[in-house]
Amino acid sequence: MSRAVVFAYHNVGYRCLSVLIAGGVDIALVVTHEDDPNENVWFGNVASLAREHGIPVVTPDDPNTDAFVAQLAALKPDLIFSFYYRKMLSPALLELAPMGAFNMHGSMLPKYRGRVPVNWAIIRGETESGATLHEMLAKPDAGRIVDQMSVPILPNDTAREVFEKVTVAAELVLHRSLPALKQGTADLKPQNLAEGSYFSGRKAEDGRINWQQSAQALHNLVRAVSEPYPGAFADISGHRLIIWRSIVRTETHLAAGHLHAIDGRIFASMADGSCLELLRAEVDGQVLTATSFVTIFGDTACALPLLEAN
Repeated sequence: MSRAVVFAYHNVGYRCLSVLIAGGVDIALVVTHEDDPNENVWFGNVASLAREHGIPVVTPDDPNTDAFVAQLAALKPDLIFSFYYRKMLSPALLELAPMGAFNMHGSMLPKYRGRVPVNWAIIRGETESGATLHEMLAKPDAGRIVDQMSVPILPNDTAREVFEKVTVAAELVLHRSLPALKQGTADLKPQNLAEGSYFSGRKAEDGRINWQQSAQALHNLVRAVSEPYPGAFADISGHRLIIWRSIVRTETHLAAGHLHAIDGRIFASMADGSCLELLRAEVDGQVLTATSFVTIFGDTACALPLLEAN
């Protein structure tokens, strides 16, 4: 029986750990994170799942210290897995697994290497995401590919909806790859990194709206940072607007560069005249309706701060 040490967090970590348990892997240790009290924790708890199955759990601040690497070496793992664990693992740690160390990444590598790949893919208007199981190296998301599976990004999908698809794809990829990994017979294929690019993490402030962009670009931002993320936001006439759900429309009769409340609906006519309907939004923490729009802004139209930018 193959022995593994598993680094895991989030829903992908939860589901992939479930696959290893079901697949009869001898899991010597699960390494995960303590939940951040300042973070919106909406995902499955890896530590709870491991403890349900009698698997030891640790949450080191730094998994790459000499002392922790020595602790893992004493466990003599055949395999190391990382499923949405948030820290890079050192070469010294990766070398502890003679049958390989493997990571599950939320994109179709080599595209969207790096942080929050699903969010970036939506922002950039992609129609596809996916999950890739690959060999871990010192360079992030650069190792040979074991297997991958794509999922569609529909025009109005939010990041959470796409991430749910990616989680299922990750589970399926690991499930069909696991027998070969346990036997050491997996066929690993090199990546051509020139065909992709690396993306950094995102902060809440990156959701600030630039009204100079097109309605489609704003729609992509809205769905990429909608719940459980902080949302696409702007400050208008002293009020904080957050857009949670939107759809691109073909309205052409609205004055560009304005928010409009018309016939019980709310539209943003961008600087270029393209139009976005605000299906769900809030102002100062309260649900925005056509009626409250007039109360807040004093008219059925409100000029947008066109110089505001990301």
